[in-house]
Amino acid sequence: MAQARVPLVDYLCLEPEPHLVAQECRHCGARFFDRRNACARCGRSDFAPAEVDSNGELRAFTIVHRAAPGIPVPFVSAIVNTDDGTWVRSNLINCDPTPEAVTLGMRVRLTTYPVGTDDDGTEAVAFGYEPT
Repeated sequence: MAQARVPLVDYLCLEPEPHLVAQECRHCGARFFDRRNACARCGRSDFAPAEVDSNGELRAFTIVHRAAPGIPVPFVSAIVNTDDGTWVRSNLINCDPTPEAVTLGMRVRLTTYPVGTDDDGTEAVAFGYEPT
């Protein structure tokens, strides 16, 4: 029997292939990952789910050297512009967290990784982006 898996955030879908789903304003096309009562761009309140492309480009990053207790440092906090134009805040993973290894404009893709397992054996899964 396969181990049960749950996404760490509501907008991460694990099946059939891991991908993100944003809420897209039906009026202006702005996309958001958090729940919204109204669009921050146009003020309308009609949204529809929209699958987000899993490939993109690193547009901004910082290498974090101080974090809350229990969070390993350094790590790369990033902003990715996906190939469909959606902006995603995430961590860059599977990459050396140094200025020599991380460059603006580098191609990245969505990936998932386990972050913990509960007492019943259900695995919590998070997402990040990795260089291609």
